[in-house]
Amino acid sequence: MLKWKTLGTILFSFLFVVFCSLPGKPVIAVEKMDPTKLALKGRELTNKEALKLEEKLRKNPDDLSIRTMLLGYYDLKAFKLKDARKARQRHVVWIIQNYPESKIAGLPYTNLDPLLDGEKYYEAKKLWLKQVETHKENTAIIGNAANFLLLNDMDTAETLLKKAKALEPRNPKWSERLGHFYSLGMREKSDKSRKEAASKSLEQMEEALNLTTEDNQRFYMLGDLAMIAFEAGEVDKASKYASELLQKAPQYKNNWNYGNGVHKGNLILGRIALASGRLDEAKDYLLKAGKTSGSPQLNSFGPNMTLAKELLEKGEREVVVKYFEECGKFWEMGEDRLKDWMAIVNKGGMPDFGANLDY
Repeated sequence: MLKWKTLGTILFSFLFVVFCSLPGKPVIAVEKMDPTKLALKGRELTNKEALKLEEKLRKNPDDLSIRTMLLGYYDLKAFKLKDARKARQRHVVWIIQNYPESKIAGLPYTNLDPLLDGEKYYEAKKLWLKQVETHKENTAIIGNAANFLLLNDMDTAETLLKKAKALEPRNPKWSERLGHFYSLGMREKSDKSRKEAASKSLEQMEEALNLTTEDNQRFYMLGDLAMIAFEAGEVDKASKYASELLQKAPQYKNNWNYGNGVHKGNLILGRIALASGRLDEAKDYLLKAGKTSGSPQLNSFGPNMTLAKELLEKGEREVVVKYFEECGKFWEMGEDRLKDWMAIVNKGGMPDFGANLDY
């Protein structure tokens, strides 16, 4: 079973990737803004500023821009402070009841956990299932409900994603989201189960790719496709997708996904080279992956360490330390972690890379 921190990180990363515009009520100010940015802005609020926003919200409860910032404010505090947890629960339940199709309703800021939130989680779950039953053909609501249930009721989440796909069979996002769903927690599975999960994920992701008409959307998908194809044992496909990703990357130097593309493309080609016995080539690809310019995900969650781990298992400590040094140029938040890993490697050990083997 995956640890809670790993699950939470995977979920946030998953939802960040698949997040897209969903239909909502036109009177809501937040629907014209990025809810993730609003929530992050909320994390910077002082206690006094948060109290003022709560007062404004009492006068205008439909202002989702304010409610989203408050969700960001309470997000981390809810783990330690009972009052913050209750306030967060109140806002989450209100959103599910009143604006289940809104963008913020589908992001991790509106997730609850049965262990941390107890009865409020089950209340929220019941509300989501009621909303789905009431709005049987509203894919925005169905998709948001699936996100809420993703980790704690995966069977229902899968059913909901399949329902959304059946309602919109030509919309690539549902196949893509199912593909990501099947890839969750793959590293924790046995070799056979991991390959089966990867094959199911690859089938959905390729279906999404075939339905995608915009080149930038294809660029966004190729990195995950390459990684999943490799796990599925489809080495030729993995090489094809990784090579296409790196070929397209120069066209998207100003795109938020550019750094991800450089990173993932080189890592997959490096893993293919290593599996084929081309050690020097694999080492070269690792350093190229570390020379990425970074991205919102890489700068926050950090780089993937799978190829680094595989090279360490071959005794290649020097190149891995150089990779850490390259990663330190964009992963400032992980400075201490990189130093710890470097110290362990220099002593001949193997670091616990944790969730950095999943990204």
